[in-house]
Amino acid sequence: MLWAVRAVLCLFPFLAGAAVFSFGGVLAWRLPRGAPVVRGRSACAACGHTLGAGDLVPVFSWLFLRGRCRYCGARIPLRHLLEELLGGAAALLCGARFGTGPLLGLSFPALTALFACAVLYAIACHDAATQEIPDELNAALGAFALVFVLAQGVLHGGWAALAARHIAGALCVSVPMLLLCLAVPGGFGGGDIKLMAAAGLLLGWSQAFVAAFLAVLSGGAYAAYLLARGRAGRRDHIAFGPFLCAGIAAALFAGDAAAAWYFALL
Repeated sequence: MLWAVRAVLCLFPFLAGAAVFSFGGVLAWRLPRGAPVVRGRSACAACGHTLGAGDLVPVFSWLFLRGRCRYCGARIPLRHLLEELLGGAAALLCGARFGTGPLLGLSFPALTALFACAVLYAIACHDAATQEIPDELNAALGAFALVFVLAQGVLHGGWAALAARHIAGALCVSVPMLLLCLAVPGGFGGGDIKLMAAAGLLLGWSQAFVAAFLAVLSGGAYAAYLLARGRAGRRDHIAFGPFLCAGIAAALFAGDAAAAWYFALL
């Protein structure tokens, strides 16, 4: 019986995370097209029919409709289901990492971290499609980072050390990226630099280094793969934002442990 209660309690944050990531996907789709972000109801991309409440239940609507539009039968891309599943998993991770609470089963820091993860998802999708990161998304990440830090301060105190750690996080990676960009034009995009400034504020300095290391490692491996397969040349650029976002998300959940392990080796 206890397992059933736990499953029900996990369902609320899971659905909340799925809904938040679904909105992140909407942002990534609408921003490059200049479509309104808040105004305008969701509609089928194939027939244009406005979707009802029953069509918008995260995960379950896609499964119930078997991945097809209720009105015209067109296929609903699988990525919609996958992004909702990813959001649900992110919500459960946020609850496990930052605590559960009354806000759809999450504490306030956990809910804020979930919104930050959704913005990271939107940034990754947008940059992968356009090789640009909108200032609006970086500003949103910075705003959630600031709220997250303030919430941590209210709950745990230690304001001076907290402020120093997170301000250092905002500068420790973004400033070297800026200097490298000035020395080697085109080394990084301005959006990447702003992304790491906002993410560093969220993470703190040690986790920001972990995020940057993971991004460089994974991005470099992908670039080497493209070169080896002849799919890109040495002068070609790849979108680095998705790798930064993946590294930031990984550092948010496991960066403390990774940093502690590394510093223990020194």
